Parts: sequence; C-alpha cells; structure tokens
Amino acid sequence: MKTKAAVLWGMNQKWEIDEVDLDGPKPGEVMVKLTASGLCHSDHHLVTGDIPRPLPVVGGHEGAGVVVDVGSSVTGIAEGDSVVMSFLPACGRCQPCARGMSNLCELGALLMLGPQIDGTYRFHARGRDIGQNCALGTFAEYTTVAAESVVKVPTGTALDTAALIGCGVTTGYGSAVHTGGVRDGDTVVVMGAGGVGMNAVQGAHIAGARHVIVVDPAPFKQQHAPTFGATHVVASVDEALPLVTDLTLGRMADVCVITVDVSDGTHIGQGLGLVGKRGRVVLTAIPNPESATADMVLADVLFYEKQVRGSLFGSSNPHDDILRLLALYEAGRLKLDELVTREYTLDEVNQGYEDMLNGVNLRGVIRY
Repeated sequence: MKTKAAVLWGMNQKWEIDEVDLDGPKPGEVMVKLTASGLCHSDHHLVTGDIPRPLPVVGGHEGAGVVVDVGSSVTGIAEGDSVVMSFLPACGRCQPCARGMSNLCELGALLMLGPQIDGTYRFHARGRDIGQNCALGTFAEYTTVAAESVVKVPTGTALDTAALIGCGVTTGYGSAVHTGGVRDGDTVVVMGAGGVGMNAVQGAHIAGARHVIVVDPAPFKQQHAPTFGATHVVASVDEALPLVTDLTLGRMADVCVITVDVSDGTHIGQGLGLVGKRGRVVLTAIPNPESATADMVLADVLFYEKQVRGSLFGSSNPHDDILRLLALYEAGRLKLDELVTREYTLDEVNQGYEDMLNGVNLRGVIRY
C-alpha cells in the first residue's frame, strides 16, 4: 500500500513528507494504523548524527495504534487490537529475556542498521529502500513491524497518550525506579527535565522520594516540574550542589539521573559529586559519540561505594511495564495528558522539533 511518512534523507537535513510504498506483514509481523506518535529527542539525534545510522529512514519510535493486518505465525494479536509500540523488541525467549532483562533482548542487536529485524525493508520510495527507526517508523500513517515490537493493550485505551509509554515515559520512570532503585525517603536529582527527565521526576515521586531536585536551565521546564513531583528546581549543577548538601545535612543524594539532551564525561563527574555513600548515578541520556571518557575520582568511587549505572529503556520489561504504567495512569497516579504540550500534524514534524529545541515542549505529539 501507499502511505505518507516523514523521511530523513540525509544528516542535518529537515524531515521530508513523502508518499512511500509500504509492504504488508511477513510471517511474525503486523501492520498498524497509527493513532499518534511522540516527538522524542532521540529521533532528532538521527538528524545531528549523535546516533549514527544509515539513511534514509522513516523516523519515529514512540507510537500507538490499531492492528489492521496480521502475518502468519502471529499469536495473541489480531486485527482490531489496540497496541503500543515498544522501541525495543522483546521476544521473551532469548537469554536476556529469560533473565528478566527484555530491554536487552537479542532482537535489538540490528535495530540501528536500517532494515526490519529480519534484515529486509518494508518502506520504499524514490527507487530506494528506507529504514525504520528502531524497526518501527512511527512517523507514518501506517507501518509494518515485528509482533515482538508491539504490546497489546485493552480496547478503549487512550492511544494518543498511551503512545508516550512506548519510549519516554517508560525510559524516564524506569531510570529512577528500576535502574536507580529509588525508595521512599530518598533524595533524587534529575539532570534535564525534558520528555524523559520529567518522567524520571514522576518515577521518583511515585516511589516515595522525599526530595526530588530538578536541574534544568529552561524556564518552561522549571515552571512545570513541580506538577510532576519536583520539590525543588534549579538552573545548574552549581546551584544544586549547596541545595542538596543543605537538604541532606551533608549526606548528599541517593540517586542522580542524567537525562540531558546529549551527555558527556563531565555529566558523570557532576552526578558523582551530587550523590553520597553508595549513591547511584544513572546514565540515560544519549552520549556524545565523540565522548569516550568520564570524569571520575576513583578514590571517591571506591571508599564511598558510589556507582554509575547505564539505563536502556529504563531497565524495563516492555510487555510487563507498559501495562503497569497504563494501570498507574488509569488510577490517576501517573500523568500522561499533562506531558503533551502540543499536538501536530505529520506535516508539522519539523515545527515540533523546533519547539522542542527551543525548550517550550515537554512532549510534542503527532496525531493522525
């Protein structure tokens, strides 16, 4: 079939809206009619090259919609089912999945190489094959994906907001709760309060943190951070250091989650300076591809048992955690509607990213 999609044809170029050819589902795949797609910062990293990958590509990896076609050998998913996309597939069978680490599923090994996870392409235009970001490509009215990349959700789920759980919400929440291990009474610092960081704030708040300190220079994000559970807001790490020292009587924070737009080694050093004994620094932000080292005082790490932990998709298990977060939303404990600053049409995708870069969006959403 033909469908409209936002395609990135070259690095540092604008997203172009093209009519593309889309193949139907092969065995083990489903075709989805998208309801909405989040404008995640990670897709902009494709533009800048902070996430290197072959081009062209249909962007988008945070989406939800309704299944309209099902390939052979697919079980548990049927036409008409509502689904949320998981930006990392989870097969449930490989060793990482069997050990409860399905965010590290072996199917994810080829995600950034361009084609679908079987090595072939579903989108085509201008005589070329076009990749799918994270094997999804949610910047399109329709997409064909592996069944392992979707999570069936109850009929009637508000898919326009549930789309956000496919990446940003789950990544941020899990960075605090799963990777960071935030517990009741903890002091938590979140560096960067965008679409991922604001959900780290939510996660820390829901987990019972006593203090949740947001570090972000953008006035818009500072203004909205208390809505999601921030107890204190500052513009810089220099401001955060004396504040955390005072709030904890010198013991410092238990967890620091790094969710800035692009991280480098200095952020690790800043995080380690903000946490105390056995404090955890959680690296969630995409690292600068040219930054290969981190600032660390090794004696500080050894004698205070400070830890640096990587967090991919918030160390979450998609087929469990996406449904858990939806349940928290339905119970009124997790804020999703408040995250959506503005909705856009697919044709307005470049405006959406301009707004994000100008710091006036928590999350923009494309509505189809």
